[in-house]
Amino acid sequence: MRIRISHSIAYTYAEPVRQLRQVLRLTPRDHDGQHVMSWRIAPSIDGRLHAGQDPFGNIVHDFTAEGPIEGYTIEINGLVETIDLAGAVRGVVEKVPPDVFMRDTRLTQANEPLRALADKAASRDGGDLTRLHALMETIHRDVRCVPTDDHLGIGAAACAEAGEGIPQDVAHVFMTCARLLGVPARYVSGYVAASDTLPHADGAHAWAEAWLPDYGWLGFDAANGLCPIDTHVRVAAGLDYADAAPVRGARTGGHGESLLVEVSAQAAKPRFQGQ
Repeated sequence: MRIRISHSIAYTYAEPVRQLRQVLRLTPRDHDGQHVMSWRIAPSIDGRLHAGQDPFGNIVHDFTAEGPIEGYTIEINGLVETIDLAGAVRGVVEKVPPDVFMRDTRLTQANEPLRALADKAASRDGGDLTRLHALMETIHRDVRCVPTDDHLGIGAAACAEAGEGIPQDVAHVFMTCARLLGVPARYVSGYVAASDTLPHADGAHAWAEAWLPDYGWLGFDAANGLCPIDTHVRVAAGLDYADAAPVRGARTGGHGESLLVEVSAQAAKPRFQGQ
């Protein structure tokens, strides 16, 4: 599948920004399941945009600009060709060993509701792969995924206690439970193309990956209740959302910030069709 992505992040400020620095994890990279055909990041103001990699192998752009800045927009446009690998993650640049992803973080602290979810999965007959699929099914059924609009991430523990959360929270729930089962798990940010069969699609999304010795890294999208397929574009990964957030940064001045985000991920129609 070819997926065309359009992502706009617009900032306005009641008080002008004097100095700005942002770290952008908004660029996917090639692996066996996807090929980046074109990709462009374009800030609307003059500044310095420097590309590099973070410790997890994600492509990172460091953007700095001098004020006064009353507002600006970051436009991301790209075309990615994807292949359905049934959740298998192959050909990804791996910078750290799987055991690193057993670490707890602020967003993946365990509590009793999370242990209960992990126990349900552990009771399923079969090996670790069977239990991970059972965990995904249980979370998809028991934890309601709500739209990101007008909601903030609350982390795994609060999400499990509330019984609902945005996609990034649901990913953290899966990761925390997988780690409770003794399986390394990491957070993934990306996009999902619009689909009539997926409840959470046509935009930015989050899911998890878990590592098993016999299989390597496998993706689990508990919000949609399936392993990632060719609708999914993988962008960045880390211990939790903080390591893979699309935009993080700091500024001097700029009080009264307003943010408007618009994202579209659509299957691209072929330019030419055969007879």
